[in-house]
Amino acid sequence: MTHTQAVPAITDETFDAEVLVASADLPVLVDFTADWCPPCRMIAPVLDEVAREEAGRLRVVSIDVDHNPATTAAYGVMSMPTLMLFRGGEPVKSLVGARPKRRLLAELADELPA
Repeated sequence: MTHTQAVPAITDETFDAEVLVASADLPVLVDFTADWCPPCRMIAPVLDEVAREEAGRLRVVSIDVDHNPATTAAYGVMSMPTLMLFRGGEPVKSLVGARPKRRLLAELADELPA
């Protein structure tokens, strides 16, 4: 798993606390990822940069779909990487596939606090 300190890994067990509860204060971007997924490896450094640069406005976490099937199934994630933005405990946006940082930030801009 290619996660870093800027993007902590979460699990089925920690999902509620790390995402649903935490997103009451700050939007949480969940990266549904897998070790075998080349686009997941491509977007990992992008998410790392976003996590550091947007730390006051957005929290980024990563969840391995192979090791956390309950959360993956609960949100109907079929493709990797899927990026799901949660606010107030609810998913408000879902993006599928790797993308450059500028495009990702543009797609998230409407959902982030000013």
